[in-house]
Amino acid sequence: MTTPVLLLLPGLLCDETNWASQRADLAGLADCRVPVYRDLVSLGAMADQVLAAAPPGPFALAGHSMGGRVALEVLRRAPERVERLALLDTGCQPLAAGEAGEKERAGRHELLALARSDGMRAMGAQWARGMVHPSRVGTPVFEAILDMIERNTAEQFASQINALLTRPDASTLLPGIRCPTLLLCGSDDLWSPPARHEEMQRAITGARLEIIEQSGHMVTLEQPQAVSGALAAWLAMPHG
Repeated sequence: MTTPVLLLLPGLLCDETNWASQRADLAGLADCRVPVYRDLVSLGAMADQVLAAAPPGPFALAGHSMGGRVALEVLRRAPERVERLALLDTGCQPLAAGEAGEKERAGRHELLALARSDGMRAMGAQWARGMVHPSRVGTPVFEAILDMIERNTAEQFASQINALLTRPDASTLLPGIRCPTLLLCGSDDLWSPPARHEEMQRAITGARLEIIEQSGHMVTLEQPQAVSGALAAWLAMPHG
């Protein structure tokens, strides 16, 4: 039996570390690959790069945070190639109109200004506090997240911010999804909360929802064993 290809798409300012535990845990179940697209300025361009680098044929697709939005753009472009879909701590809506959208835009640009003035790690130390469960601030996991952030430049951060602020509306894709789908979220994710994933579950026929306790937004690093277990079960889900 051929081992399925599993593409693991990292989030904002993330890289292979985002998925290191899952790659190790799932190595016997799938050919796990982590695409790189950190320099690109739109989610569409990121999706195009994922498809260009993917091996021929169908694949399983999992995306965390911004990577989940990239996964939906891959699905938009090549639905016939996506055998199964996992969306972790993410969303599908475009930038909100009015005050909410302006608040998000201003907040992201404030972080970019901090990265340019004080460096990526200093920015990350402020930003990541709200991205993890409070118990993980200052722990080795938190430091690993800062290390990952610091491997990016402020220019790469600017490119990814542009991609997120110009994100397309992917909500219209959800009712058409027919492959085995997992939605997964940290119980204490303040940025992409469980309610958002419950809403996506209602739109996707047969989607499974897993809420991981004692975790914020960085669930693959905060609760790696629970995430790997959920992904292993998802890889075994039968096609409808």
